[in-house]
Amino acid sequence: MSNPQPSLNRSGRYIKDMVYGANDGIITTFAVVAGVTGGQLSLNAVLTIGLASLFADGFSMAASDFLGSRSEQHAREAQGAMLEESRSALTGAALTFTAFLLAGAVPLLPYLLAHRDSPLFFYAALATAAALAGVGALRALVTKRSLTWSALEMLAIGGFAAVLAYAVGYQINALTAV
Repeated sequence: MSNPQPSLNRSGRYIKDMVYGANDGIITTFAVVAGVTGGQLSLNAVLTIGLASLFADGFSMAASDFLGSRSEQHAREAQGAMLEESRSALTGAALTFTAFLLAGAVPLLPYLLAHRDSPLFFYAALATAAALAGVGALRALVTKRSLTWSALEMLAIGGFAAVLAYAVGYQINALTAV
């Protein structure tokens, strides 16, 4: 006789949406900031591109989450599967969007709040690292995994994306300066 899998509580059913949205929001927005900074564009460009990306990407992720969840539900229904562990596609999409916007705004906060003569990119990098580590720590609380490992995993992935985006921005600036 097989043991049924334990049922996830309400937050457990939506942890993927929240972690996915927050992680992608932080990484995407900071990658945009890093790319624009690497390209040596203006503060206005950082804010314009950063905020436009924040809302457009957040909506895109929420729409994708919604459509993916609905597709999965419809596929299960078509196969006659029971939906006892059903999750709301709309709730998942809303959580993805909210997590994306809240966490994704972190890399832009120094550009919105700090003095323009401050090392804004440095402050954005610090805020981003703290946010990634924080999301990793929150993930560890739900998944019962190592807090340190979860935080470092998020930092490593986010750091790689930032370095990649900065390098692309830098290279484009170097090529167009010739």
